[in-house]
Amino acid sequence: MSPPGVPPLPSWLVPRPRLTDRLSQGVLGPLTVVVGPVGAGKSALAVEWAHTRRAPGPVAWVTCDGAEEQPDVFWPRVLAALREAAIDLPSLATPPLTPPGFTVPAPQPPLKGRDNGEHTPEQGPPQAPFKGREELRDQPPPTHSSEHTPEQGAPQAPLKGREELRDQPPPARSRQPTANGTPRSTGLYAAAPDAVGLHGFPAAAVPPGPSAGQPMLVAALAADLAAREEPVVLVLDDFQPESGSPVAEGMVRLLRHATPALRLVVVSRRDPPLHLHRYRLAGDLTELRTGDLAFDDRETAALLAQHGVEVPRPVVKTLRERADGWAAGLRLAAMSMQGHPHPERFVARFAGEDEAIVSYLVEEVLDGQPPAMRRLLLTTSVLDHLNAELATQVAGQEAGRHFAALVAQSSFLQHIGHGWYRCHRMFADVLRVRLRHEAPDLVPDLHGRAAEWLGEHGLLAEAVRHALAADDRRYADRLVVHQLAIGQVLALTSTRLPGELLTRTPPAGPTGAARKAPGPESALVTSAAALARGDGPACTESLALADRLIGELPGGGTDRIARCRLAHSVIRMTRDRPRHLTAARAAAADAERLFARLPRGLLEDRPELVALTLSVRGRAELREGDLKAAEASLTTALKAASAAENGVLRRDCLSELALLEVLRGRFRAADQFAGHARHPAPQASSEPDPSLAALYVVRSWIGLTRLDVQRARGELSRARATLRQVPDPFVTGVGSLVAKLMTAVETGTARPETLDAIPDITADGWLAEGLRQSVRHACAASLDEARARRLPARSVSGARGTPDPLPRDERAPVESLSARERDVLRHLAQMMTTEEIADELYVSVNTVKTHLKSVYRKLAVTRRSAAVRRARELELL
Repeated sequence: MSPPGVPPLPSWLVPRPRLTDRLSQGVLGPLTVVVGPVGAGKSALAVEWAHTRRAPGPVAWVTCDGAEEQPDVFWPRVLAALREAAIDLPSLATPPLTPPGFTVPAPQPPLKGRDNGEHTPEQGPPQAPFKGREELRDQPPPTHSSEHTPEQGAPQAPLKGREELRDQPPPARSRQPTANGTPRSTGLYAAAPDAVGLHGFPAAAVPPGPSAGQPMLVAALAADLAAREEPVVLVLDDFQPESGSPVAEGMVRLLRHATPALRLVVVSRRDPPLHLHRYRLAGDLTELRTGDLAFDDRETAALLAQHGVEVPRPVVKTLRERADGWAAGLRLAAMSMQGHPHPERFVARFAGEDEAIVSYLVEEVLDGQPPAMRRLLLTTSVLDHLNAELATQVAGQEAGRHFAALVAQSSFLQHIGHGWYRCHRMFADVLRVRLRHEAPDLVPDLHGRAAEWLGEHGLLAEAVRHALAADDRRYADRLVVHQLAIGQVLALTSTRLPGELLTRTPPAGPTGAARKAPGPESALVTSAAALARGDGPACTESLALADRLIGELPGGGTDRIARCRLAHSVIRMTRDRPRHLTAARAAAADAERLFARLPRGLLEDRPELVALTLSVRGRAELREGDLKAAEASLTTALKAASAAENGVLRRDCLSELALLEVLRGRFRAADQFAGHARHPAPQASSEPDPSLAALYVVRSWIGLTRLDVQRARGELSRARATLRQVPDPFVTGVGSLVAKLMTAVETGTARPETLDAIPDITADGWLAEGLRQSVRHACAASLDEARARRLPARSVSGARGTPDPLPRDERAPVESLSARERDVLRHLAQMMTTEEIADELYVSVNTVKTHLKSVYRKLAVTRRSAAVRRARELELL
């Protein structure tokens, strides 16, 4: 059975228990607000809660008139709703008279707000006709005294609360005889039966004027509610009075003085003027806003199912993201998808340009805005994110003055922190459609203004996007070069600039020559874009043009020249690093000289440039034989690459550090660097990764020291295949050395004198003089390790002829580990959980546990940390 006065529960409603539960928690406190745009399903949510959740007391439902709320209509509705919910109001028990000359409309059935009773798309099929705000507008206005015209409305008396009432003289009382002849009083709480008007205000209590009795009424109502032991939940649907209006001030006083019995739930399109900040600071406010009201994937699928539409989960997610979870947009989409032969294709094309979406939002929201507010909405629609200063820059000073009011009144603008707002995606799409229709010539200028402000405030990606939208490529290019963001075009960082930068090509032929000559910044960005998409000739051509244009710049622009030269060096390093290390090293030296001429703070925000420069320098220093300098450069480059989230440069530094350690004979450290370099795995790319060849050679050498010849040969084969694509004489030489050591181990000739027969160590060529002693030591250590593993355990006999036991850290496992057990052990060393190891190896969790028990037994340990430590001691990892 429906609660008295609450609208009926619609059959098409999508259950949202996650939100009704929050409402149930909210009504345990004094104030709950549900604020969201038109079509967000606010009223439907409140109706669902009223029907499906247990309230702490009776529920009184009032459907308001939005911003047009009048006190002489509002308060009788509140009283009627409370009485309909069987709430006893002793002070207001007798029905009062209406003020002289004022007629209050007869009580209507419970009204339905736009989010509930009106036929909005998010709520499905239309319900039975009702009388709402539009019908009330067509009714004749209340009659007033001859002193006021209907257009002017009745004068509003200042709102007075209990404190003010204490200072007022009591209302005059008349003496009337009772049935037995004794006189009786008439006033606010007593009236003769024959003096009863339509809505219950006693004539002697209400001075002339429609709202003159409001303070006394609010005070009496607050006193009655505050005296109750059982709470009362009052739901105000579509409550949008203006701040400072009599209705708003009356509700502020009622809420203040009727607590703790009164539990107020306000459903509105904007923040109600109820001093929310006070309740928020006190922890007495529950808020459900646009983001909370957005449908999730489960609710979206349920809504589609109501219309007989079934699509895969990814399609549901795409639709929900395109509609930004907006209930009305999802309902309109579901209606359009009914009977559609290819619903997936419909979802792929669905956007705010859909005719039904445009019509709905234009009629419900945009056309009802004042001209200045409408202009502000349209002009700022080009922005994805905005604040007051940016809105003023784009829309102008006059329109910008309305920004605060726009934020307060439109729940389509969602606060995202620090004074920034995001416009609801579909509403923004609709606004952009209207802007293109109404002022197409204005759009480029708006984007240009936005690009200028965003560029000045360091918001590079957004600034570049707006500059491209304004067709001002020269300004976009200058932003990229002057903010040292050329690495973002070259994919040296996880942050990427708009893809339009990658599609440009250098002007060719007479047409291109006839155009305005590009600046050096444009040539540099064009060169970087060509390199990023793998077009080497175009990169070289534009780079040469940029070099010439930089040389033509006037000498006074030293800062501009330095930034352009640095971008030029970065492009050269990126291009030459895989195959021409000497040229890349020269470019890195140029970049380091330019670093000193630029603001240090700017470089701190561009770690990818430091990572690239130092990785190139470290590779060169390693090959030159300066191991200490190489280690310092590569370690610093590794930190910078991690800060830039550049997986390629990070793997390059790790591989070079592993190569450095293996050449020192530190095989355990080399194995650790190589292990980190394998994770995450390199992604497929058209350009080969030069670091992989060094990584494969290191792993081959480590396999050799462990007498795992099969693994060593496999890794060496992969290294040779990579070197055929990206030649590296130094890595090729190390690989050749490993192959000769492998032959010596396999033929049983692994002796110290064997090293003298290996020409790679003694002859001039790929090996620098400073590396020969270190490499000779590494080769000797690897041969000794392999020979020790091949020889049987020492058999110095004791008294009974048994061999002496080996020290604990040299004992071999009880049994050799199987290949699968080695795989499990390697993943265990990476701190992976049992479930993660199972997923990685495509086996069940129980299978992994079985392998772990076997590993523990063979290594004579009981814990995973001990197993990893023991395996490292035995160099099984």
